[in-house]
Amino acid sequence: MRHGKHTFKVGRNGSHRRAMLANMLKNLVMKDRIETTPAKAKELKRHADKLITLAKKDNLAAKRRVIGKLMIRYNELTPKERRLAKEGNTAAYNEDRKVIGKLFGDLKSKYEDRAGGYTRIIHLGKRIGDNADMCFIEYI
Repeated sequence: MRHGKHTFKVGRNGSHRRAMLANMLKNLVMKDRIETTPAKAKELKRHADKLITLAKKDNLAAKRRVIGKLMIRYNELTPKERRLAKEGNTAAYNEDRKVIGKLFGDLKSKYEDRAGGYTRIIHLGKRIGDNADMCFIEYI
């Protein structure tokens, strides 16, 4: 029995669902608003709010949990890129490194005094093609 096991399966197996949520969370953090279906948005809302809560803690354990949740991969920097990064030029960073910086920088400071409810879902209408319901999910 599945008592107390809350998750929207969204028609995918576990590994596909985790990868899809990680990609959607990264896009949500970077763009602040993404368009998706309501079922995916409701599941994403649960995880996106937890990310902000972890970012507000701002300790090493929280950063490691976020890195695991978002499936962050760090490419090795060459010595030249490492030197430029120390000087403040982060052009050599991949998008994953930038996600962590934005989450623990901009979004953390934006929601410091807010107790919860960091995201909202705005329903749009039907998608042309398969007539699926569509919505925006965005950080408030």
